[in-house]
Amino acid sequence: MKKILKNKKILIGIIMVTFVIIIAIISIFYTPNDPYLVNLSVKFSNPNQKFLLGTDQLGRCVLSRLMVATTYSVFLSFSILVILIVISLIIGITSIYFGGIYNSIISIICDIFMIFPPFALALVLNNILGIGIKNFVIAIVSSMWVWFVKIIRTYVQVELKKEYIVASKIAGCTNIKLIFYYILPNIFPSLLVYFSTNIASIILIISAFSFLGMGFSSSIPEWGGMLTQGKAYFYSSPSLIIFPGLCILFTTTGFNLLSEGLKEYLES
Repeated sequence: MKKILKNKKILIGIIMVTFVIIIAIISIFYTPNDPYLVNLSVKFSNPNQKFLLGTDQLGRCVLSRLMVATTYSVFLSFSILVILIVISLIIGITSIYFGGIYNSIISIICDIFMIFPPFALALVLNNILGIGIKNFVIAIVSSMWVWFVKIIRTYVQVELKKEYIVASKIAGCTNIKLIFYYILPNIFPSLLVYFSTNIASIILIISAFSFLGMGFSSSIPEWGGMLTQGKAYFYSSPSLIIFPGLCILFTTTGFNLLSEGLKEYLES
């Protein structure tokens, strides 16, 4: 553990990510003000004792909305990542391990899906399914699962060629035991780096969709949505864009530093 923390990227990444997660948890139970309360009498207020970061065009507390937006961005990203991990692990490992027609079909499907850029595909699917968090999650998972499966299939393919797999099969090791006791633990470090990198990507996709007015209701605090609502007031109240922009930058930088640090540690 001490050796890992000696890597500055990992250390800084952990600190930044931990800070974001703590804010996300705190906002579930506490915010300085009601993030949804509209009060036009205090709109565009400068930072003060009650509103530490001021208010937006509808008189809503900017700090409270940023905190709640952290919850949506972080936990929704983790939820999407977990779904992607489960789907990709099941399909990726079984397709390579058992091979045959099943593997050929999965390979063809992956090749077809990879023709389309993930963001463009998610955009089309979200337009078809309509606005809503559930449909938004389905659109992102449907557009990204193939890339996760492709990576896992590559790792498993490399692992199956190693001598210990042959030795385990000769020793009478069952398929389930071989997958969970040998293959998964050996590819886990590489997968951890890939998954941590994609958290930042998912957060950016969520923010981009919100910025385009898709995926979330306009009343729901989300960093991308706050950017969209604040861009009309850029010259009079630039903080409405600066604060959510900084939140996106800080969070994605934290996850990227963590993943880069883990990659350097594993390659050293």
